[in-house]
Amino acid sequence: MQKKSFLDQTLSNEEYLRFKRLLRKEPDQRWYFVVWFLAATGARISELVHFRVEHVLAGYIDIYSKGDRMRRLSFPDNLQKEAIHWIEKDGRSSGYLFLITRGGQLTPRGISLRLKEYAAKYGLDPSLVHPHAFRHLFARNFLKKENDIALLADLLGHSCIETTRIYLQQSSKEQSRTVDAIVDW
Repeated sequence: MQKKSFLDQTLSNEEYLRFKRLLRKEPDQRWYFVVWFLAATGARISELVHFRVEHVLAGYIDIYSKGDRMRRLSFPDNLQKEAIHWIEKDGRSSGYLFLITRGGQLTPRGISLRLKEYAAKYGLDPSLVHPHAFRHLFARNFLKKENDIALLADLLGHSCIETTRIYLQQSSKEQSRTVDAIVDW
């Protein structure tokens, strides 16, 4: 089976920023932080549910991935500062970062379902709003600012750079815009 030469069905940076801005206005701030942590770290949803308050205070989390490889996810300063303020406002000093209302740990399925609900509420295509979409967003934004695919592979925990290569692909719309901009013959 031949792979596509373009990457469609991804959340645009503009859609992400709009989504994040709207979530920021919600009374329940955890969803704002779920989205921001996913997009700012490239974490898998199975990793995000293990983030703890202690990791935010430290500014990073060490994650053991497939093949017993360790990688460190650092939190950007602005995210760390805002998350610490949120944690302190909640009166927490330890434990899982993302909790359900009754205090238990959020699940990957629970996060996925809630993100789709928020997407529909805000008029975004729910098929584009899923936890892995923010990992794609992280990778694509990283490559736009720092064109180092080897470093990105390390940050994402990929053992093979071919796995990371997908993030170099443009969407079919982006490809079309590029062709329109350069082909003048």
